[in-house]
Amino acid sequence: MRIGVIFGGRSGEHEVSLMSARSVLEALDSQKYEVIQIGITKEGRWYVGEKVLEAFENGNMAKLKSVFLIPDPTQSPLNKLTEFNQIMQLEPLPNIDVFFPVLHGTFGEDGTLQGVFEMAGIAYVGAGVVGSSVGMDKGIFKDVMKANGIPVVDSTLVLRKEIKDDPNNLISRLQELAPYPLFTKPANLGSSVGVSKCQNSSDLYEGLMEAARFDRRILIERGINAREIEISVLGNDDPVASIPGEIQPEADFYSYEAKYHDDRSKLFIPADIHPDLSNKMRADAIKAYKAIDCAGMARVDFLLEKKSDKYYLNELNTIPGFTQISMYPKLWEATGVSYPELIDRLVDLAVDRHIERNQNQWTYNPQRK
Repeated sequence: MRIGVIFGGRSGEHEVSLMSARSVLEALDSQKYEVIQIGITKEGRWYVGEKVLEAFENGNMAKLKSVFLIPDPTQSPLNKLTEFNQIMQLEPLPNIDVFFPVLHGTFGEDGTLQGVFEMAGIAYVGAGVVGSSVGMDKGIFKDVMKANGIPVVDSTLVLRKEIKDDPNNLISRLQELAPYPLFTKPANLGSSVGVSKCQNSSDLYEGLMEAARFDRRILIERGINAREIEISVLGNDDPVASIPGEIQPEADFYSYEAKYHDDRSKLFIPADIHPDLSNKMRADAIKAYKAIDCAGMARVDFLLEKKSDKYYLNELNTIPGFTQISMYPKLWEATGVSYPELIDRLVDLAVDRHIERNQNQWTYNPQRK
């Protein structure tokens, strides 16, 4: 089976994607799969060739070839740009059976790439357009959780334009949401990029400006004194949940630096919580997964209030971190699914979902009975 692993991308999580891709590429069994590496630059150019990931890590793409993904189901999706008789033309590459996007954040995890895959009629790992976009958008995701009776932390959304037009009035209004600390987050991003913990009005202004660098919609959320509990989910129509794990960051919160560059944060697998609470959180993780029509995989993050043991569903990541130290694969390993087996199952789930989707009838003839 030919697998196209896609990494990099136009996102603040570009570097995280490269780290995840390294682990996925090492885990793919060369006896089972022919692996095609596909890198996307921060500018959005697609490349294939020899040792693409290594070239991206070194910042040297000179020997790589530009490719284009064509959303035409009657054609080979990947096409290489070549020159013939001083004319540039597209040369179809061998067909890829399953695309494996290891793209975190915008233009990879938010439903945009998944839409291209759907138009091209090709199989791919992970959630579809709806699951990806709703999972990515923190504001809409919270609304869906509320509609399904799943507890979330109090929050509000503002627009970048509001910050520019009248920041003082906006800050006064936001301070009525809850006492400090408040968290500011880009509505559409992950890996804690652009997230700030704000202890006063000055922090809040800086946090809003930082989040506004990455999105036009900014989420402001009440801060709570909580433990961070994470659960991995795997499957399509009948998903299953891993045992829960806990992260204890050394910093104020589990920031980008704490996740990827600071090894002082502690991971506890399984999390030290009561079995009844664990089962309830696992059930809500699956409920949330189904509510947004997720598929393939997701990591579901909870905040467990220390003083009350009340929990809140914080977010659902449809393409979670995939490094060897990331919680998603580590939780499955502790639940009995090894990293290579996890990769195999994700590929199988992609094929199953593609077969299921192809049962749809794409044309309608009102004369036919």
